[in-house]
Amino acid sequence: MKRIWTIIGVADVPGSFNWYQSLLGLPRAAPAHDYFGQIVDSDGTVLLCLHEWGAHEHPSLMSPDRATPGNGLLLFFRVDDFGLALQRVRALGARLEEEPHVNPNTGTMEFSLRDPDGYYVTVSALDAA
Repeated sequence: MKRIWTIIGVADVPGSFNWYQSLLGLPRAAPAHDYFGQIVDSDGTVLLCLHEWGAHEHPSLMSPDRATPGNGLLLFFRVDDFGLALQRVRALGARLEEEPHVNPNTGTMEFSLRDPDGYYVTVSALDAA
């Protein structure tokens, strides 16, 4: 099996780490470092990596001033607890970019919002509506 590790640049790794754990209903844990953390599912699968802007010499992660965060990127999470995920988002106080609706392409319920760094995040039900 092969896996991709999506890494995004963020201003506050611990803050973003907590935000994504809340969004996805994952147990609270601290990131491995103040500059890098992995959001990991209960089976050990890495769902998303958070990297502090400018912490290392990675050309695409030097500064949000050099590129608009999220330009060309959609973080799309399929979840098995869609109703609970929507409740968690509302508890976070996040403004939805798209209210819950059925995506005509996937046949599943989904909603979209922005994360603390402005990345566009869509949460989609695993099963059809």
